Amino acid sequence: MEVTPDLRAEEILAALDDDQREVALATRGPVCVIAGAGTGKTRAITHRIAYAAAIGTMDPTKVLALTFTARAAGEMRTRLRSLGVPTVAARTVHSAALKQLIYFWPQVFGGRTPDLMNSKTPFLTEAVNRAELTGEIRVTSREVMRDIATEIEWAKVSQVAPIDYVDQVADRQVKPRIKPEFIASIYVAYESLKKQELAIDFEDVLLLTSAMLEEEHSVRERVQDQYRYFTVDEYQDISPIQQRLINAWLGSRKDICVVGDPAQTIYSFAGATPVFLNTFTQRFPEAQIIRLSTGYRSTPEITFAANALLRTSSMGQELTASNDHGHRPTVDGYKDEAAEIAGILAQITTLLSQGTAPQEIAILARTNNQLKGVERAMNSQGLPYQVRSTERFFERQDVRDFLKQVRQASVIPTEGTTWLDELRTIAQPYLTGESIDGIAALLHLGRELDSDEGFTPKTLRGFLREVEDRVTQNNPPTMPVVTLATLHAAKGLEWERVFLMGAAEGILPLESGSTGTPDSVIAEERRLFYVGMTRAKVDLHISYRGNPSRFLSEAGLLASS
Repeated sequence: MEVTPDLRAEEILAALDDDQREVALATRGPVCVIAGAGTGKTRAITHRIAYAAAIGTMDPTKVLALTFTARAAGEMRTRLRSLGVPTVAARTVHSAALKQLIYFWPQVFGGRTPDLMNSKTPFLTEAVNRAELTGEIRVTSREVMRDIATEIEWAKVSQVAPIDYVDQVADRQVKPRIKPEFIASIYVAYESLKKQELAIDFEDVLLLTSAMLEEEHSVRERVQDQYRYFTVDEYQDISPIQQRLINAWLGSRKDICVVGDPAQTIYSFAGATPVFLNTFTQRFPEAQIIRLSTGYRSTPEITFAANALLRTSSMGQELTASNDHGHRPTVDGYKDEAAEIAGILAQITTLLSQGTAPQEIAILARTNNQLKGVERAMNSQGLPYQVRSTERFFERQDVRDFLKQVRQASVIPTEGTTWLDELRTIAQPYLTGESIDGIAALLHLGRELDSDEGFTPKTLRGFLREVEDRVTQNNPPTMPVVTLATLHAAKGLEWERVFLMGAAEGILPLESGSTGTPDSVIAEERRLFYVGMTRAKVDLHISYRGNPSRFLSEAGLLASS
């Protein structure tokens, strides 16, 4: 029996709660959805697109659904396919911009399309040399180079030119750890080097595409004809250059739906700002505002504590939990970091012995350095883990080196050896030291593929093709192990049981120099703590050493001192 559009539309709506249904019914923009953690925002916005397509309000081929991670874009595409609208373009802001830039480059700029760099590190290393700062900057330090890259990325997405960088930094409440004059000099050298090598970075993609659309009338018309309806997820984390690009895509039209949560604004260091979410109704006075307030992720006990934290500073949408009751979040104090880690691992060991699946557990921390101590302890105890970092999995040096070895071996396979045994042999030198999780995850992927009848040919080359597909989709392999992650890297994820460590003054909130920490910085640290709390579905265990964080008392989890 053929399904009528009306029947299909009603089926789409039937899967939603009242608030989500209101989102789906708001088929014409402008629409602003304030969606708290675990309220089903992806469900709401994908069903909105599907419903609008079913009733003929939107042409799904002219919809551009924007997310901030390839993982989120992939999830959105999967949901839209299941809802009968596979033709919707669900992409990250960067990938949508890159696609347009590559397509129109010959027409607009002429000549060879620049190479998109995989990593900034080689360029920044050479830029330090050209800026004659090798005596001041330790280029062998990953942390130092990451700090430089972060500052340059902030400047570019905030549309701050090298000549203006020092002055702009002076107005920021949080200063970089490296002298602004040094970063400015490196920034100049870095931009010059890119031009010389005909290379562009991810920030250039946004800048160039924005300029192209603004200056080239014919290109702008074609793009605006291609995409007429827009959905933007995680709108609280939009940067000035991303908003500029969205403005160019949208033009004078108003068919835009944005989704965000002010309580989860945690990327100001990368140029993100909630100002565009907070001023949406100023730009679109006629906008419909819809709030999602039913939480489907966490127990009422976790939700109650998270709401109390929100209430302290009126920073977001309080939620009503729909799940069954569970345990109240626990708070444990320890004398030092070693004792804290030992206490957490003792609890995890007990959970694993009781049959808890390791992939249901996560340890979250404010900084990468905290996680290194956890890694050492887990390695010494033989506990399985993987590190989820903000660093792209396939850009990690150990992963790149390993895959290079696999490519070399794939040219001339070893006689009398299975491809999986050969993969294990190549991996052995990498399975030592502290950080073995990346290689272990690739080995686990190999074992899964070998047992998959659909995986052909069962060779190293076949394995590399699967990896290349995952690189394109930014879909790293995972393992049935405990996850370690910083709070920034954990955003958008969830686990049954979460151990949030380091909830102490000076760590969370993180100290910001000897002059005191500005209120705006404390507010962002509070939002970061909120993100950590709301990753937990069933059990939340918080720990500290030294002076407990003010956020614990604000959340009603510890009496005020």
